[in-house]
Amino acid sequence: MLDHIFLTVSDLARSIAFYEAVLPEVGITIRHDYDKPPNLPDHPDLKGFGADGRIFFWLRQGEPAPGAVHVGFIAHSEAEVRAAHQAALKAGASEIHAPGPQLHYDPRYFATQLRDPDGYSFEIVFKSWQHTI
Repeated sequence: MLDHIFLTVSDLARSIAFYEAVLPEVGITIRHDYDKPPNLPDHPDLKGFGADGRIFFWLRQGEPAPGAVHVGFIAHSEAEVRAAHQAALKAGASEIHAPGPQLHYDPRYFATQLRDPDGYSFEIVFKSWQHTI
């Protein structure tokens, strides 16, 4: 199980605004700023997002590598997938594919894929068999 991921972005303020507009649609509502400690000069400043008392998705300023990372965010319903898709488009995402069943994985795999402002692909996914509804 993963604890956290860092995503390196070209414009930290733009990426914070983007993810603040999208992630609440899937219940990721905590925001936290972690400024590098003075005794660790090589540690980056981090801007975090999370839920349920955990911060697990972190942004840091730097040179993006959009081909190196794909992030999948859990949705709790098909409606959340659709809402996050609309929020992402409104916030400036480009669409890879619209919300719908991903039959090549499983008929119950409902997702959308988009690109954030730095070109990272991300997915909002609802897998009905993995949730208690």
